[in-house]
Amino acid sequence: MPGNGPVRGAGTSTAAHPSDSYGRVTDRSDDTDLRTEHTDADTYPDGGGDDTGPPDDQPPAAKGGKGRAFTGIAAAAVVTVLAVVVAGQVTDTRDTASGAWSATDQARDARDPATGAAGQPSPSSSVAVAPLTYEQKMATKYPLSAKLDGSGKFDAVPGVDKAPGKGQKYTYRVDVEQGLGLDGGLFAEAVQKTLNDDRSWAHAGARTFERIYSGKPDFVITLASPGTTADWCAKSGLDTTEDNVSCDSAATERVMINAYRWAQGSTTYGDRIHAYRQMLINHEVGHRLGYSHVTCDKNGELAPVMQQQTKFLDHDGIHCRPNPWAYPGS
Repeated sequence: MPGNGPVRGAGTSTAAHPSDSYGRVTDRSDDTDLRTEHTDADTYPDGGGDDTGPPDDQPPAAKGGKGRAFTGIAAAAVVTVLAVVVAGQVTDTRDTASGAWSATDQARDARDPATGAAGQPSPSSSVAVAPLTYEQKMATKYPLSAKLDGSGKFDAVPGVDKAPGKGQKYTYRVDVEQGLGLDGGLFAEAVQKTLNDDRSWAHAGARTFERIYSGKPDFVITLASPGTTADWCAKSGLDTTEDNVSCDSAATERVMINAYRWAQGSTTYGDRIHAYRQMLINHEVGHRLGYSHVTCDKNGELAPVMQQQTKFLDHDGIHCRPNPWAYPGS
């Protein structure tokens, strides 16, 4: 029956477990939803220069020699002072140059060893981003057009999820239409976790669900575009186009989950997209198990999971609260 869509077509292939007691739901829901030191040992010129005195083997001049000696000493002193000043300036220049070389060396040392790019952090300094958890992915809405009409070609999600319980076992396969851009692995994980939750159809050990990849399953849960969903639902005489809903195409093997609803949810659930996805799975598989549409009949009650909650929560002056579970009080 269109998930939350029109009245389901005849031909349900699998009957509900005889011990099941699913009926009106009134309980409270448990669902909540990173220097080279450039002192070149340079040899500076000695600033002394001129020796103005007589040769060692000659006596000093008798007259004027003292003056010349004094003049020579003074000149030597001046040259020495100049040499000191020049040496200081050269030293300052060399210190500055040495600092410049140091900065260059530092920039060279900071090059990324992988790329050789200067000034880039090394890979070890990058902050690792943790992948999203299952709960985070299920709480996220994804872009998908309400008018998307896909290829109609499906891929089965690889892998097997063994039935965790001892009740009546149902096997199913998960197919995802090609080109949706949605996470098929997340969808398959959600189906397995939802159906085997004690609040779902596995309640009190009545049933257990196992995902297979090959062989003949009891049914195939199929995530498909709105256009492809409508095509398969029409095979069972169901029209899902008016409200863009899902369905159990009972005349076929497929339980159809409308990818637009899976990605975007409904106004009745708002931002509670995780709970809405659980409701979609439980509602449509509930049809496959033989359950029909019902509604809550008291103001403020939880809506039964078999109520068409995508379409409405309120009816005949009664306000129902959203509920994704067949047995929410468990």
